[in-house]
Amino acid sequence: MERVIVVFDSERSTGRICDMLESAGVAECLPCRSGGEARRNAVKFHIEVVICGFRLPDGSGEDLFDDLPDSASMLMIAPQSQLDLVNEEIFRLPSPISRGDLIASVRMVLQMSRRLARLIRPRRSDEERDVITQAKYLLMERNGLTEEQAHRFLQKKSMDSGVGLVQTAKLVLGEL
Repeated sequence: MERVIVVFDSERSTGRICDMLESAGVAECLPCRSGGEARRNAVKFHIEVVICGFRLPDGSGEDLFDDLPDSASMLMIAPQSQLDLVNEEIFRLPSPISRGDLIASVRMVLQMSRRLARLIRPRRSDEERDVITQAKYLLMERNGLTEEQAHRFLQKKSMDSGVGLVQTAKLVLGEL
């Protein structure tokens, strides 16, 4: 189950939101008492979704959003009049909320966060993929391995030596 941070100016509101999400099996909640605590926990635990109110004990939800890692998303729950003032990059849910609306909204934000994470995750260049592929084929030819076995061999050697996969593949090819 994915983890989300929940922070409101009232501990009662934080607890109520956590109870609804956890009882529905949507997410494990990490309740926070302030924006500062939420910031620290988002970085420390690599949490990508923060659910909060418009006001927090130590600032605004929008201030918290500005300080979150780029990969993090926020769902702000507040009266519509306050949500109209908020940055458009923040997901918004007008209060009062129903359990169903909260669950559907959090599921949607979690799904969007997973997609965003895939987009910003660093990718290998074509040249790097070619080096790895060539090393796998060499291992397959010389040692009679399947492609999956050759890939696992490269990964294990890479982890055991503390060297990146591309550098390990170059060593196999004799390029280093």
